[in-house]
Amino acid sequence: MGADIVIRGGTVVDGTGSPGQVADVAIRGGRITEIGPGLAGDRVLEADGHVVSPGFIDIHTHYDAQVFWDPSLTPSSFHGVTTVVAGNCGFSIAPIQPDGVALLARTLQHVEDMSFDTLSVGVPWDEFETFPQYLDAVERRGAALNFSCYVGHTAVRLFVMGEAAYERAATADEISRMQTVVAEAMAGGAAGFASSASPTHNGDSGRPVPSRVADLAELRALLEPLRGGSRGVVALLPGGVFANEEVFKLQREIGRPFTWTALLTVKDYPYHVGVMAEHDAAWADGVEVWPQVSCRPLVFQMNLSEPFTLNMRPSFAALMGVSKEDRLAAYRDPAWRASAWEDVSGQRGGFPLNWAAISVAESPSHPDLAERPVAVLAEERGCTPLDVMLDISLDDDLAARFWSVLANNDPEAIAWLLPRDNVLLGLADSGAHVSQLCDACFSTDLLGNWVRERQVMPLERAIHKLTGEPAGVYGLDDRGTLAVGKAADICVFDPDTVAPGPLRRIRDFPADGERLTADAPVGMRHTLVNGVPIRVDGESDADGLTARPGAVLRG
Repeated sequence: MGADIVIRGGTVVDGTGSPGQVADVAIRGGRITEIGPGLAGDRVLEADGHVVSPGFIDIHTHYDAQVFWDPSLTPSSFHGVTTVVAGNCGFSIAPIQPDGVALLARTLQHVEDMSFDTLSVGVPWDEFETFPQYLDAVERRGAALNFSCYVGHTAVRLFVMGEAAYERAATADEISRMQTVVAEAMAGGAAGFASSASPTHNGDSGRPVPSRVADLAELRALLEPLRGGSRGVVALLPGGVFANEEVFKLQREIGRPFTWTALLTVKDYPYHVGVMAEHDAAWADGVEVWPQVSCRPLVFQMNLSEPFTLNMRPSFAALMGVSKEDRLAAYRDPAWRASAWEDVSGQRGGFPLNWAAISVAESPSHPDLAERPVAVLAEERGCTPLDVMLDISLDDDLAARFWSVLANNDPEAIAWLLPRDNVLLGLADSGAHVSQLCDACFSTDLLGNWVRERQVMPLERAIHKLTGEPAGVYGLDDRGTLAVGKAADICVFDPDTVAPGPLRRIRDFPADGERLTADAPVGMRHTLVNGVPIRVDGESDADGLTARPGAVLRG
């Protein structure tokens, strides 16, 4: 029988790390049927001068809700991604009690910058309560990409404990019920279990998210359903709360791969070297713990309406959940400003904000200030940098935005981390913080900026780290490499031009929700999911997207 589609004339880089070879790829019934020269098929996609690789895997996304109103999972699908893992940081949207929807939505609003209104109207909350029911709902509606999801610690705590999940330790009975919920989720196809202890994660009314209220003993108990099993990944944000050795000990006990977010670089502070030394020694002792690293500087375009990057500071944390009018009043109040300045300048302990890394991004009333550092403006105005941010924000009714470089700002250290054997490419945060950043374009950034321009690793190695390596960790045996019989998740790109393209702000989410997106990559030619083209010659394929060829991956 002939092929449905042939991708002709490209250099096949198969995701194993092996050298590329010029060959055609034939596809029939969603699977690769042949790789070699001179193949024929009903439809031909030209790839001359391009690389043909497995579709990329994004292991750190928050597409849990967006999958319902944007089944194309943009902009990830523009950048060669064919498989995503959602539910990271413990923030899955299932399981969920009907009376807990508002509390969960407020949690996501504050901790992941998801619009409460968008969540309220964009998610079919009446279609699921349990985690398996959630996956069923995603499967019924369909997605253009393959979709996998952790069951999240915060969601499980809220499901069993309700409001008390934010307030206290769980009882023995509640822990037993949570174990049952996790076990049911794993049996129903969860990718694993995710949790966060990160001090940056504050949710409803500025309180630590429920997973942060739990102790290590509770975490250990909730991992029991994964112990010794044949599948499932544990994803953590230790946040400095759990030492690396404690994470190593947990992995030894549970016996499944662990990954944690994120090993980021900080200029002139080479802590990453010591972290990797600890992990190298643990790997040599049989421990499988994968730090996630990123090729993107951690840059937020924040506003003071929902200032995620400042909410760890007590003055700003106290405003989480208050009305806009109360927030505006605080920003105008000299006493609040004085207190907030003590918080952000380190006078009350902790690190002062790196004001040199903060600049004006957008200001409707002061467009001339775009790209200007707030520290320079403060010197000109004879005030503090915080006063500059507050004054501009008040003039713009909180619509002004500021670039803030938080971490991963040491290119040499990033170049040292990216090619390493025991780290995973992660922290794209695709689907989260959508009004403040967009790192869903990490794959094209890696291939263009870090591979072609900086030459930090061979192209074959980079493709392996985008495909075969995460597929192996997550047990996606049918994905991640190009081989006869495997699912035809494929992307085709020009290695000489591939790049992430620009960011732009749009309003295309339910309830007029806004976001930053990267919807104009360079050099991305074709993308196929399970043998169905969803991007052809750099443009969306309407028939392919309508077909929603992605599979819900249930382990």
